[in-house]
Amino acid sequence: MFLLTWTKSKNNTVARNRIADTSLANAIKSKPAPLYDVAFASRITTGNFDDDMAQIASCDWIIEVVVERLDIKRQIFEKIDKLRSSGSLVTSNTSGIPISQLAEGRSEDFRKNFCGTHFFNPARYMALFEVIPHSGTDEEVVDFWMRYAEVYLGKKAVHCKDTPAFIANRIGFYSGNKVGELTEKYGLSIEEVDKITGETIGWPNTGSYRLLDLVGLDTSVKVTKGVIDNCPDDEYVKVLKNRPTAKATQFLLDNNFLGDKSGQGFYKKTEQRDEKGSRIILALDLKTLEYKPAQKPMIPVVGIAKKVEIMDKRLKEMMASDEKSGHLVRDLLLGVMTYAANRIPEISDNIYSIDNAMKAGYAWNYGPFEYWDMIGIEDAAAMATKIGEKVPAWINEMLAKGIKSFYKSENGKRKYYDLNTGTYQVIPGTELNIHLDNYRINAPVYKNSECIIHDIGDGVLCFEFTSKSNAIGEGIGQGAIEALNIAQSGDWAGIVIGNNAKNFTVGANLMNVGMVAMQKDFAKLDEMVNGFQQINMAMRYAPVPIVTATQGYVFGGGCEILMHTDASVCHAESYIGLVEVGVGLIPGGGGTKEFAVRASDSFFEGDVQIPTLIEKLKTIATATVSTSAYEGFNHGYLLHDRDMVEINLSSVLSTAKAKVLELARHYTAPIPKEVTVLGRGGLGTLYTALNEFYLGKYMSAYDLEIAKKVAYVLCGGDLTGQQKVSEQYLLDIEREAFLQLLGNQKTLDRIQYLLMNNKPLRN
Repeated sequence: MFLLTWTKSKNNTVARNRIADTSLANAIKSKPAPLYDVAFASRITTGNFDDDMAQIASCDWIIEVVVERLDIKRQIFEKIDKLRSSGSLVTSNTSGIPISQLAEGRSEDFRKNFCGTHFFNPARYMALFEVIPHSGTDEEVVDFWMRYAEVYLGKKAVHCKDTPAFIANRIGFYSGNKVGELTEKYGLSIEEVDKITGETIGWPNTGSYRLLDLVGLDTSVKVTKGVIDNCPDDEYVKVLKNRPTAKATQFLLDNNFLGDKSGQGFYKKTEQRDEKGSRIILALDLKTLEYKPAQKPMIPVVGIAKKVEIMDKRLKEMMASDEKSGHLVRDLLLGVMTYAANRIPEISDNIYSIDNAMKAGYAWNYGPFEYWDMIGIEDAAAMATKIGEKVPAWINEMLAKGIKSFYKSENGKRKYYDLNTGTYQVIPGTELNIHLDNYRINAPVYKNSECIIHDIGDGVLCFEFTSKSNAIGEGIGQGAIEALNIAQSGDWAGIVIGNNAKNFTVGANLMNVGMVAMQKDFAKLDEMVNGFQQINMAMRYAPVPIVTATQGYVFGGGCEILMHTDASVCHAESYIGLVEVGVGLIPGGGGTKEFAVRASDSFFEGDVQIPTLIEKLKTIATATVSTSAYEGFNHGYLLHDRDMVEINLSSVLSTAKAKVLELARHYTAPIPKEVTVLGRGGLGTLYTALNEFYLGKYMSAYDLEIAKKVAYVLCGGDLTGQQKVSEQYLLDIEREAFLQLLGNQKTLDRIQYLLMNNKPLRN
């Protein structure tokens, strides 16, 4: 990949490349990391317009990402048109300039291969990829980008019309400004509004004003201005034109307080610390325009949300509240829903593109039309009309026909209501995807309070965790046993272990473990730990193939499950790690044992061996978490000969199912292994290495004690020398070390502190 930048320097190539080189270096160091693996930076070649522009002749895809000015972009495209090869694809990452204007004056070949491809920032983490053709774009080019974005970039591709702000920013223009309007109307503080408009309603936990600081107030103002200037018939534009700029917004703009990029905005970080050691954050008082310590307000609708987990019931109760916070939720969501409905067919001909754009671009859990379904279209239309919102005629016509939902599930597929045909159609591009919500209308193969086993077709079972945060408890353990028994007693090809939740699992149910430990019931603890170990071993040696499908957190016991199945399909944004040391424990479900097994598998004649063990020890002892699935290979959680990365989140379960069917064709259960361990010789060396870490103050005294137990298991315990042992032997000493730590008050303190404060204790 070539990265070209412009510079005024005329001295030499190195100087002219300096901006690009510096920018790339800074990007690689930034957090969150822009690359899945820092090694991927070697695939990027930097350059500059003066020396390297001609190299675009060898490029298949030329993407423009310069400043949002039509005149500058046109200058760039004029040069590109002269240098590019015929048939090469050219796109712009503009967030709002009409694509038709960018294409003006260009050659015919340029025009038919040109469109907008709008990434949302940060590009790695935001899934939306808006594809915006102009009237002259070849249809095959549009089809290519829709597929390429999904399969190779892992994005949610949305086909947009060439309208101002396209889809996501057009709806975002309304929602952002509506929040400001309602904040003023109901006299709420920014802390209150952020609490209400965060996870409570299925929006990002930043809330609205914190998100504005992250995006930049200037960016938001530019989007708003662009819509106002170019959409005179928009009903909300007419409202905003007659409303003066909010006093707080004008104050921030006048002082260049644009958010995080300028050091302060609606919020301001200080260097001061509170009694818990956390940095003090100030919030802008919208009335006095002075900063004051940010509050944690008590809000009625948030109290409702905490009591009602199911979102459709939660929204109805929140919107029915007579408190001002309830009125804000009602007015905001009904406004967003009707505004989105009135944008059809202006910005899109279908509902799913708008919903997908808001979920993938703004990280909403639900799109506007999914909110319609949750509240009930008929009820929502009546409520919206009552508060003065204009419900479009097509929704009333739909209701008159007896159609009362925008989406429905049928035969494991999600269908949307197609306004053009008046029928339900499968959402294009999702035909092969597996979303377990679409199977819930069918009777499950098995179900308890923590898990469900689904039949996902072709003889494959899917074992889904459904506990809070997908924490692994007794119910999931029982479900695993049932899944194994069902799979091997019937005509089943194999099992996928996976779900569609935000996180695969946060690990073991720490609350349950902590309670039993505090009661000193070591017989029960031994039963619990041994049970989990044996379930993982049963998976390892099952007569049918088992594949783990992951996304998000894959912590602790979840990582141990992954390492004991035949293969895994991990979404690129899988954060994998054995994190038990953070709560004063070692991996006790076979994780430590498994690292000993993998070390043994890697040994070869003449191998020094110790460096391998030190790496394994370091990974566990520092509770290292991979910041992507690709990093999972670097840390030894994933293996190149059995695990794979799936770039597209929507395809993880279907890819895992395909892997099960592939393995099932000629499947033979693995044979139990003998594991080479080093005994006292290795143990002494590892203890010495750990002592160096301790003396260097990289770990506390108790961290050292825990790490020594990890080393003990990796080396096979106090054996006189190198020898082969069984996996069960290693599980036994792993379990013994785990229980010993649970008997230490410092471990109990760590568990209690994490449960109470959601952050680790270093004692």
